[in-house]
Amino acid sequence: MTQQTESAEVRRPARDWRDYTEGAPPPMLQAALDCFVEHGYHGTKIRTVAARVGLSVPGLYHHYPSKHALLVSITQFAMRDLLERCESALIEAGPVVEERFRLLIQCLVLFHAHRSDLAFIAASEIRSLEGEARTAHIAARDRQQRMVDEVIEAGVAEGVFGTEYPREAGLAIITMCTGVAQWYRLDGPLTPEDLAVRYDLIARRALA
Repeated sequence: MTQQTESAEVRRPARDWRDYTEGAPPPMLQAALDCFVEHGYHGTKIRTVAARVGLSVPGLYHHYPSKHALLVSITQFAMRDLLERCESALIEAGPVVEERFRLLIQCLVLFHAHRSDLAFIAASEIRSLEGEARTAHIAARDRQQRMVDEVIEAGVAEGVFGTEYPREAGLAIITMCTGVAQWYRLDGPLTPEDLAVRYDLIARRALA
């Protein structure tokens, strides 16, 4: 096996970032997520989560010692899933900056469409995270932003993108993509894939 072949294998995406047939949160986290979406984090009682998953409150506490622990696990699951998908998309795209931007934007939109509840709680309940959990979540969110910023900056340096404001453009594009979680419904007129293609076009035009 040549060194070139080994390098190509190392750079193979670790997962199919477009596939959402599997990989949903485990049952207890999904039950907590559903309750947080319906009632809000602070409005959710731990006994409501326990009942939904078919456990007693002590039974639930055996796995998660507090409601905050459930929220932390949900936000960690969300950011880990998103970042792994984004990394796989960038690996698939290779070195061409236009392709890196195209697949990264489509990846962001697909995640926030397919995992809208998960993404919504991870974003809206950051205010409820405490201590190290909050710090770690902000760091993960910043890492996601840097992925977009670095591709835009590379595109500007190569003359592919013409924006005079790459930092602000990156923030605007991220906000546009993450905002999908607030309004998109899977039973609407557009599939996640349709929406991803449209958002990719809109985002590239913003950088023209």
